[in-house]
Amino acid sequence: MNYHVDRVSWQKTQGQLRQIRERVFVYELHLPKEVEFDQHDKTAEHVLVRDENQCPIGTGRLCCDGLISRIAIIRSHRNREAYQSLIGFLSILAEQKGYENVFVQCILDEVPTFLKSGFSKQGSVFMEAGIPRQRMKCPVKEMNSEPFTMLH
Repeated sequence: MNYHVDRVSWQKTQGQLRQIRERVFVYELHLPKEVEFDQHDKTAEHVLVRDENQCPIGTGRLCCDGLISRIAIIRSHRNREAYQSLIGFLSILAEQKGYENVFVQCILDEVPTFLKSGFSKQGSVFMEAGIPRQRMKCPVKEMNSEPFTMLH
């Protein structure tokens, strides 16, 4: 399946972005809604992934500090191609913005995937919304989206 990724404005597409993130993070992963949406949404660069029929199936964001976050793809489209499209687009966006490094704060099960993608651990494990996470860093020019498959 071919996926199309676009850079979108939070102000114009927040309804679609919220719907995907609520479905994945709030309803599937049981994260509190008040934690899922934060002050970074208004300033971050957002992307929207659509399937072949132009239906929104995923989203992610790049914050001003180089943090890649809120990566969400609906269950029926969680596959290597969808994640590679999304994360690859975010890495290109980071490079275009002149970022030397990007960061993620992934759940512990995702650490091996990010290590294979060129990330390295940064600091200790920390808790966010009751979930242990690891901050990781990667030089933008060394990031490899190939290993990404089934996050979440």
